[in-house]
Amino acid sequence: MTRADIVAAARRWLGTPYAHQASLIHVGCDCLGLVRGVWRDVLGEEPEAAPAYTPDWAEALGAETLLDAAHRHFTSIPPSDFREGDVLLFRFREHLPAKHLGVATSATHMIHAHDGACVAEVAIGPHWRRKLVAAFAFPCVAD
Repeated sequence: MTRADIVAAARRWLGTPYAHQASLIHVGCDCLGLVRGVWRDVLGEEPEAAPAYTPDWAEALGAETLLDAAHRHFTSIPPSDFREGDVLLFRFREHLPAKHLGVATSATHMIHAHDGACVAEVAIGPHWRRKLVAAFAFPCVAD
């Protein structure tokens, strides 16, 4: 599996409508569902089932659930060193757990799903860079 394979898999999700807790290409997904779908496309079966979660799960639980899961299944890299095909993790507020994911398509762009919109490829501008807290490589990715 190459970084180009990961980006190609993520780009297949472009235009998929946002749907909380979903992970069905062209039907609906949220940010976690997008990353889960890319995993299935490039690696096969998901390593663990995603638990049910509410839109405010991170605030309600106060735990780093998403960050902990990323550490279990991906290879942690310094956020400043991410490359195409890496998974990016964002924290919307400094005092809250990280709760948003995207897949880098280059050093300046990512694909992500967010409420109220379809899966899109967007620039990683100052807004996103300030919120970036972790980056991860898919296991067994070939450079």
